[in-house]
Amino acid sequence: MTGRDGGADIGPIGNSPVVILVRPQMAENIGTTARAMANGGLFHMRIVAPRDGWPQERAWRSASGADRILESAQVFDTVDDAVADLHHVFATCPRPRHIVKPVLTARGGAAELREMTDRGLKVGLMFGPERAGLDNDDMARADALIRYPLNPAFMSLNLAQAVMIMAYEWWMAADDTPPRTLMTNETHVATRGELDNFMRHLIADLDECGFLRNEQKRPGMVRNLRHFFLRGEVTEQELRTLHGVVTELSRGRKARKE
Repeated sequence: MTGRDGGADIGPIGNSPVVILVRPQMAENIGTTARAMANGGLFHMRIVAPRDGWPQERAWRSASGADRILESAQVFDTVDDAVADLHHVFATCPRPRHIVKPVLTARGGAAELREMTDRGLKVGLMFGPERAGLDNDDMARADALIRYPLNPAFMSLNLAQAVMIMAYEWWMAADDTPPRTLMTNETHVATRGELDNFMRHLIADLDECGFLRNEQKRPGMVRNLRHFFLRGEVTEQELRTLHGVVTELSRGRKARKE
């Protein structure tokens, strides 16, 4: 069984950057890079002078279904050929070099890439060989460099990890997902009316059992209970459960009295 027996139905999402792998050394790394690209909505791969030639079945076996990216990958002999039709090129640079160029973080670079692609420009992201990264001649072809602000005591990324960071930042540069949401599954967040109905149920039982017997403290205690339930987004299912709890506590109390 080979890695080409299936694959996800993925394709280009808008005008996305071209990922350019310069002299990659292992087919497996090309495959895992395709997997990383697919997660971030990047589809276009170009491979410059792969050490082991192309195509290589090992790449498909490590791509986890990102087959279409590999199948549509283009191979070039030189960096110049790979970037000839692009308007702008960014090069990832793991360590400082004696080069005078703008240097961006991954997030800043992704924002500029988005701005450029939104204007219809074709842009490329260059990644170097696994062992040492891009050399100075490669980076001379780039408009700007991208560096990852990671732990200075240990900055060691493999090829797919480096691509994944940029793919993630590229995706997030246009993503509008709220930073925090509530997972409610099959239920929904309770409305104020449903919450008020539960509060009436709860307060009536608390009055009956004498918990709110202190008239001076009663208003403040009721407010505290209301604040407690309003602090989070209580779901309909949770309110039904709480109704059941209050009802059973009330029944148990009445049974003991009898």
